[in-house]
Amino acid sequence: MEMLISLLITAISLLIIAQLPIGVEVDNFGKAIVAAIVFGILNALVKPVLVFFSIPLTILTLGLFLLVVNAIVFGLAAALVRGFRLRYGFWSALFGSMCLTFVNNFLSRFINSAS
Repeated sequence: MEMLISLLITAISLLIIAQLPIGVEVDNFGKAIVAAIVFGILNALVKPVLVFFSIPLTILTLGLFLLVVNAIVFGLAAALVRGFRLRYGFWSALFGSMCLTFVNNFLSRFINSAS
């Protein structure tokens, strides 16, 4: 049940982010659900590999390179899902991944405090 709630929160977050002028576009709620599923799978499978191979850069940049890793995963999700687009390429992915983190945390805390 918790995973389903997390999926819905991510989908709603993507729809909220699509309303911001950062170049992230989501066609409808169905596409947001599919994008949330793909994003979750990529976070589970691809992101740990990217983090492992980017350890030297992460140390060199004092952890800031992890923002780039998040943007890469966000961009991969957009490339794999039709109806989920990044208008400005990498910059949309970077700002979109940062906004997704903030909106996801806000909505998760709001839902957890309501229950």
